[in-house]
Amino acid sequence: MRKILVFTDLHFTEAGQGIGHLDPATRFRDGLTHALAQFGDAERVIITGDLTHHGHIAQFERLRDTLTDCPLPVHLMLGNHDTRANFRAVFPDAPLTPNGFVQQIIDSDDYRLILLDTLEETHEVPHSGRLCAARLNWLDRALGDAGQRRVIIFMHHPPMDVGFPAMDEIGLSNKDAVLKLLNSHANTCQIVSGHVHRTISGTAAGIPTAIFKSTCHQAPMMLTDASAHASVDEPGAYGVLLLGTDGVIVHSEDFGLTDRREIVYA
Repeated sequence: MRKILVFTDLHFTEAGQGIGHLDPATRFRDGLTHALAQFGDAERVIITGDLTHHGHIAQFERLRDTLTDCPLPVHLMLGNHDTRANFRAVFPDAPLTPNGFVQQIIDSDDYRLILLDTLEETHEVPHSGRLCAARLNWLDRALGDAGQRRVIIFMHHPPMDVGFPAMDEIGLSNKDAVLKLLNSHANTCQIVSGHVHRTISGTAAGIPTAIFKSTCHQAPMMLTDASAHASVDEPGAYGVLLLGTDGVIVHSEDFGLTDRREIVYA
């Protein structure tokens, strides 16, 4: 089966700055090195937003420099911590829609990968996401001309509540409209998201949905009220999508564990 590597929530800072005691750039480099060593035959890398912590030019530049030697094609998406103008300044060749959103279509044999831009920089709820009318119209066309291909949707903000009140409050504000559109075409077989900093699986209006952990800091289990900024230093992770003739298999792989010795059970 073909493989796609998925990273999310890198939160790059400037050199010499960290998030707590963690250096996001080091954590991402460790994760990418781990992934390439195990899955170097993957066909591409997709990074689903929150590339930076503050959206600064220097943070995007540090990410650009980190990706210079990656042997696989890398596709970048935006999250709520990013800024669209600064991203475009550092990555001027990134695909854009006619309205200037960082969205693209990747056709891979019998699959179509649709990468969406859920960043809403003027939203009344900071850090929440949205797909405006222009982005929804673009998505409608991308779904409509997919032919017989299965569609995988990549979006930073999950299209459903996850049971964490603080994170659900800053989720995708028009998720009902998005899911209605996806179901109107009936060719979406998988949705992939980030944003929550935790490995979560479920369905959104009947569509299988996977949320991956950050490469840097993770969210604790917070089914009761907690701050959206609550985080713990757990191992980072990335996703591995296996694209088969029967559908998509989703794996999440931790890296940075101190002891990964095999244990043989009698």
